[in-house]
Amino acid sequence: MMKWLTDCFKLEKKPQRGLMAFEWVVMVYLLATLCFVLVMHDRLPHADGMVWGRMKVLAITIAMWAVYRMLPCRFTRMTRAAAQMALLSWWYPDLFELNRTFPNLDHLFASWEQAVFGCQPALLFSKYCGNAIFSELMCLGYWSYYPLMALLCFAIFFTQPKNFERVVFIVVGTFFIHYVIFVLVPVAGPQFYYEAVGTDKIAEGVFPNLHDYFNHHQIRMACPGYQDGVFYGLVEHAHQAGERPVAAFPSSHVSVTTVIMLCAWHFKQRRLFWVMLPFALLLFFSTVYIFAHYAIDALAGLLSGLLCWVVLLMMSKKM
Repeated sequence: MMKWLTDCFKLEKKPQRGLMAFEWVVMVYLLATLCFVLVMHDRLPHADGMVWGRMKVLAITIAMWAVYRMLPCRFTRMTRAAAQMALLSWWYPDLFELNRTFPNLDHLFASWEQAVFGCQPALLFSKYCGNAIFSELMCLGYWSYYPLMALLCFAIFFTQPKNFERVVFIVVGTFFIHYVIFVLVPVAGPQFYYEAVGTDKIAEGVFPNLHDYFNHHQIRMACPGYQDGVFYGLVEHAHQAGERPVAAFPSSHVSVTTVIMLCAWHFKQRRLFWVMLPFALLLFFSTVYIFAHYAIDALAGLLSGLLCWVVLLMMSKKM
């Protein structure tokens, strides 16, 4: 343990001068969306706050780089990664401000869901599987999203520090690829669309076009299941704090978790893989159960996660 701590704070002989790969991902997204905000300034209700928020992210990135340059070691590398990963949740509500300039597409996705499955799986799933134990398992799976990510990154940092930056780049890159999709494909998901239309009409196969409805109404359905459950409460609290009618297609929960599992296997964290697997499987199903996503969103998340993994892994080999 002492040797590991010593190595963690041991000064690097050849410290990296510029930004790390995952920081470049953030900067590219920041610059691209900043240009969008400036161009669409008059159509965005909170444009000034969005600009200042990006300036704060830039300042944090520069500050973390400066700390590393003063004390270039494994620990300050890790803090740079931790800062950007902590900011991922800050970027999420910002997506709604960006994609509200585009017409909502939930009526199309609900129609496709009906065409593929002959029903709305989220409605039936929650209706027939609502007992307390099943509900808590689903909420546990959904809640485990960020812990799984943190667990993988810490495991790589402690056991394979040379691959740490690669793994963070792959995970962060997957997030921002999906953030771009979410901006361009405005889908609120069942928890907002079903609430706006009414579950009776949804069950009858009525899927009206709501146009810009979600620009002015952000009421969502509560999660189904056991309302006194511990994990139910955690999921509901998280949704109340930061959920917006945005980012349903494809499911980033499924996509990022797919990437996490592939990273664990590829970088030979096999014991960790088997520990995380039950939570990952619960998470895949929970996205539909709690009305966060249509079933086609979850299936698309598997595909997009696989594609992100292949592309970003190849890119990371050049780091």
